[in-house]
Order: sequence, then structure tokens, then C-alpha cells
Amino acid sequence: MSLKKKFVRESFTIMNELVLPNDTNTLNNLMGGRLLHWMDIAAAISAQKHCNRIVVTASVDNVSFKHPIKLGDVITIEAKVTRAFNTSVEVRLDVWAENIPSGARQKSNEAYYTFVAVDQSARTIPVPEAIPESVEEIELFAGALRRRQLRLVLGGKMHPDDANELKALFFKE
Repeated sequence: MSLKKKFVRESFTIMNELVLPNDTNTLNNLMGGRLLHWMDIAAAISAQKHCNRIVVTASVDNVSFKHPIKLGDVITIEAKVTRAFNTSVEVRLDVWAENIPSGARQKSNEAYYTFVAVDQSARTIPVPEAIPESVEEIELFAGALRRRQLRLVLGGKMHPDDANELKALFFKE
């Protein structure tokens, strides 16, 4: 297996869902947990396309809920791998809600999910490198290292003094 892959084209996933009554709360808005479930599926598909392996969710970062999603809206979830590390990949998700009769479409949510590739015995395995090509891909790729360091610091897996990329945002040397 080649350990290098082009950036977005090979791991881009688009998933659509229709918000039905069973998906909503008493205000007829999509329940956040249902959306997180759908986002996890879309992100896992993207990560598996990139890794060509089974992946498991390792973390979910800062899911922003910008606008309520209403009963009857069509949800479009766009997921793409932003960077690969040793055994993990970061996936960015953008969620769009569309009211078909009115034609109104707005961005509702965004998030970053991290997945770890595993073998049949659930042991972590190396993942292919992601190679950014466009300006947007290069920006997402660079930011992924800072986001990873923040995840590790907040999770107690990295000391803040060791998060050099993250510190560079705040301190000029």
C-alpha cells in the first residue's frame, strides 16, 4: 500500500439526510445528537477512504451550532481529510441545511473529528500521508497540527510547553 495520497479528491465524502419527525425535538428542530451521529458516519467514511482501513473515532472537536435545522430540511454533510499523522487522520466537516420549497440554504455546523486506523485485532496501524494541493488544502493541513496539539494538551496527553506550533500563535520568539 502506498503511504501517500492526494489530499481531498480521494477522501471527500458528501452525505445527505432528510430531517424527519423522529429526528427532531419538541421545537421541530433537529436534535444535536442525531446530527453528531450523521457527522460521525460521514467523517468515518472519509477517513476510511483515505486509510483504506477500519477507523475508529478518537475525538470530536468544538462542534459549532450556528443555526437551527428544521423539520423537513435536507442536510448536506461535507467531510474531507485535512491531515494524516502516524496512525490518525483529522477530518473537517461542514454541514449545510436546505429548505427545498423556499430554496434557502445556510451553513449550520462545522467540526473536526479525529479517527485512528486499526487492523482486524484493533491495533493501531500507520496511515497514508495526505498531500495538500490547493491553497485551501494547504491552510487546513497547516492548521491541523495546531488543532492536534490543542487536542493533546486539553486531553492531558501533551504538556503545554511542548506544543510549539500552538504556542507560536500567542508568543513571538
